[in-house]
Formats: sequence, structure tokens, C-alpha cells
Amino acid sequence: MTPDSVRRALQGLSTAASLIVIFDEFDRIKNTDVITAMADTIKALSDNSVNTTVLIIGVADSVNELIREHQSIERALLQVPMPRMTDDYVRGIIDKGLARLTMGIDSTARDEIVLFSQGVPYIAHLLCIYTCRAALAAGRKTVYSPHVEQGMNRSLDQWQQSIKALYNEAIQSARPGGIYKEVLLACALAEVDDLRYFPTAAVKKPLSQITNRNYEILNYARHLKELSELGRGRVLQRVGESFRLRYRISNPILRPLYHHARR
Repeated sequence: MTPDSVRRALQGLSTAASLIVIFDEFDRIKNTDVITAMADTIKALSDNSVNTTVLIIGVADSVNELIREHQSIERALLQVPMPRMTDDYVRGIIDKGLARLTMGIDSTARDEIVLFSQGVPYIAHLLCIYTCRAALAAGRKTVYSPHVEQGMNRSLDQWQQSIKALYNEAIQSARPGGIYKEVLLACALAEVDDLRYFPTAAVKKPLSQITNRNYEILNYARHLKELSELGRGRVLQRVGESFRLRYRISNPILRPLYHHARR
């Protein structure tokens, strides 16, 4: 099968109706030949004015992360960014769901769920489900912080073992006194912007609180860099250059796991 054979098939089908072809989770494709073939197919559809829309959905900060050859098909693409939800939207999920259940929530518990959700609706829903079940099992109609911890522990059981293996890969150290685990936890506690990125300096305060030592940026900058590289599973995403570097936890599911590991 070639891009041109796909083009001919879609061209024939599109004479009867407008077509929409949807590719979900496209970011999971790692084969570069497949990605190149997709770009060539989109170019062929555009060049021949085929009455077909191709919808590519994936987790990425830019279209270049999904289709590396996108420059050749730039005119055929319409990029629709879907950023992570703001904290206010996550609070809306929590409050709307609790209202339907005629339940309440303590402000500290709500803030914890917002923090752990990382702007991802799926995680917010999962945490809320098990947190509410924990409260109801205790005979309470108001959710408190201990219920969030129980809900988080139960939610972690739903996530793949590979996520936990990735965490262990990131924190292992052959050197005595290695602080990868502490640095990673500090990243989970660092203040973030709307896109959930944090600067290197934001790790200093939580790291010092965790270790009861006064760490300077030079003491942990190397750890952040290594945690964003393949050798430690790329648990952090790194953007920017030099002194403008920013980081983000690559998989939002990992953040509650880091907090759980601390406990």
C-alpha cells in the first residue's frame, strides 16, 4: 500500500460523500516510515483536491512532534491546539460532580485533587471517583484530605505497571547519596505555569524542604537534565535553551505516583 493507492481509494469513496478519517493517539506511532507515509498521503490528498478530511489527534506541544515532515504539507494543515485544563476548569469538574452526588469537599482536599490532576480531565475524574468512594465508605458526605490519599492510592492501582517501572528507572542511582528521587519529588511540588512547565529555580525551595538541606541550582541542574534524557526514561520534558530552560513532568500520571512514593 502506498500514499497514492490510499489517495485513489479515498478519491473514489469521496464522490458519494465527504469523508472524515480520524487517527487517534497518533503520538504513539514511533516508526518514522509510517509518519513519512502519512505526510506523503496528506500531500497527495491536498494536491489532488480529494474531498476528504484527515484528523490527526495526539499528545504533543507542536505539530512537528506528530509529523516531523510537516513543513512540506503546511498549507494542507490546520492546527488546533488543545492545552491542558486550567485549575479553575478542574475545580469545575470536581464541584459539578459533587453537586450531583449531593456531597461536599474541604478546600484542602479540592486543592490536592487539582494539583494531582495536572490539568488532565481523565486523571481528575479517576481521582474524584475513588476519593468519593473512600469518603462514602467512611460514612462521610464531605471529602477530606485523607480520602484524597486513599483515592490516590486506589487510582494508582489502575495504572499500568510500566508507569511504576519508569519511576524506578528514573530514580535509581549507583552513587551513594544520589538525590534523583528527591529531585523528582521536588519537580512534582514545584510551582508551574499554565502549561505545567516550571523553571529550574522553582525546584530549589521544595528540594530544600524535602532534604532539610540548602541546595543551590548548580547542585541539581544536572539531575534535571538527566531526568529529561533517555537514560532515565525522559520522565521530564525539557524546552528552551541555556538559562531559559523549563521542565514539565512528561506523563501527568507520574505526579501522584511521586507523592505516593514519598509517603
